[in-house]
Amino acid sequence: MTTIDMARRRAVMERSQRLGHCICNPAHPCPCPSLLTAKVCPCAGERPERKLERVALTRHVRKAGCASKIGQADLARILGRLPGISDPRVIVGAAAGDDAGVFRLDEQRALVQTVDVFTPCVDDPYLFGQIAAANSLSDVYAMGGTPLTALSIVGFPIDELDGGILEEILRGGMDKIEEAACVLLGGHSINDPEIKCGFAVTGLVPADAAVERDRAQPGDLLLLTKPLGTGMISFAAQLGLVSPECLEEAGAWMATLNRDAGELMVKYGAHACTDITGFGLAGHLVSMVRGSGVDAEIDLAAVPVLGAVPECIAREVFSGAVDRNQAYAMSFVKVEAAHSNGAPGGLPVLFDPQTSGGLLIAFSEREGKAFLMEMWERGHHATSVIGRIVARPPACTASEIRVKNTTLKRLIGTQGMIAMNSQEAPAVAGASSPVLESCCETPPTAREPVPATDDGLAAFKTFLKEANRPGRIDARNKKLMAIALSIAQRCAPCLKIHLESARKLGITSQEIDEAAHLAIAFSGCTAMMFYQVIRQEVLEGEG
Repeated sequence: MTTIDMARRRAVMERSQRLGHCICNPAHPCPCPSLLTAKVCPCAGERPERKLERVALTRHVRKAGCASKIGQADLARILGRLPGISDPRVIVGAAAGDDAGVFRLDEQRALVQTVDVFTPCVDDPYLFGQIAAANSLSDVYAMGGTPLTALSIVGFPIDELDGGILEEILRGGMDKIEEAACVLLGGHSINDPEIKCGFAVTGLVPADAAVERDRAQPGDLLLLTKPLGTGMISFAAQLGLVSPECLEEAGAWMATLNRDAGELMVKYGAHACTDITGFGLAGHLVSMVRGSGVDAEIDLAAVPVLGAVPECIAREVFSGAVDRNQAYAMSFVKVEAAHSNGAPGGLPVLFDPQTSGGLLIAFSEREGKAFLMEMWERGHHATSVIGRIVARPPACTASEIRVKNTTLKRLIGTQGMIAMNSQEAPAVAGASSPVLESCCETPPTAREPVPATDDGLAAFKTFLKEANRPGRIDARNKKLMAIALSIAQRCAPCLKIHLESARKLGITSQEIDEAAHLAIAFSGCTAMMFYQVIRQEVLEGEG
């Protein structure tokens, strides 16, 4: 613990008490919970001697990676109401909604500027910093620019987590910035309850050679340079359902710079480009075709995806950002009837929010094939032709993306690495060993008198047993309430006990599911995944 300056603590507490609340957190009274429980006064600059040194970063955020960004539809409405920018030096600005802004310096040169910030998409701090930097640099590469300088932007709960974690995040970002031959000039930090990191990047591009998103032409090939699925993998990590190997593999893709792709697309005269991030492949492609006044055809079987994606889709392990992206983009997406078979297949991956995804580039056919071959020669073997740009029919006023095939066939990397049972995913199911402790250690029907004791845990268990005793609310209804509360609190041992005793009481699985759905409505998708895992284990085979 830091040295305690009692005079300083008293002065701070006196001021807090005169104001009626803690001066570093007005939501708390003085003395605050930190002082009462940990004997530490944060307002006086005191810190506990030991804080958690290593944490799973994805468990400390509500939405991981680019899924934390505002949805495309909401953002379009907000930006659409803002005044336009009329300065003639602005080549590409906010109104275009492109990947970065382009500002003309003189006849030969233009500045490319961008900023990007998001929450952790992997658990390793150093890797997260690398990904945050690669993602921010990608916007410059997508315009055909060369990054020059960067500024860091971080949010970090310094009162709760070890500062060494932030140091590793920044170290990872600095190393990736250096790899890009870019210079980190400084940055800004904020004490934030949720971890965030990003960079503002400035680069250069020839004034008349910026590769814009809205210049795709009929006949162009569409090429994608990285596999999709990072959003699903990051979400699985939040739920504790992904193996470290699978998350590390996804992280390596996210940390890979788009530098080669940006350099080669300029060499081969790309017509249009955008990088695939939070709006997913479909959302970014919609922006490209609408701005270009064209349509597109996508062969989903040719789209590169991470090997664990089919299992994620089969088990519905994808975040609400997929639904938000789909709500915006699906009106432009048409699945050819001959290939749909009435099932979504791999379609959700089109809407998966990517973090530091690849570049989506439109080339003439000859240049596109030459680009593909040189990307492969440089080791970027996931780069694929995924479709083409086609002319919009004269009678149509809106762009369309036609999808043929719904089966994912171009799988990249390790497959079958999602852990979906309680033994493989203790963070979700709460079962790390055969012996499970719970706050409901024995069923409430077995009521042995508990002698008076000073043991707080025994007293707490006694209270819980009494709370479960039927009274004005009968045993069935209390059991359903206990199930819902166990789900809301993510207590796997309790939920197992209550599910088993519910069956003995004759409560049907449909009644149990209804109580569970109420808990999920209040607690969100992580509660849903938690319940599904335990339900499968306890109620498997029940009608």
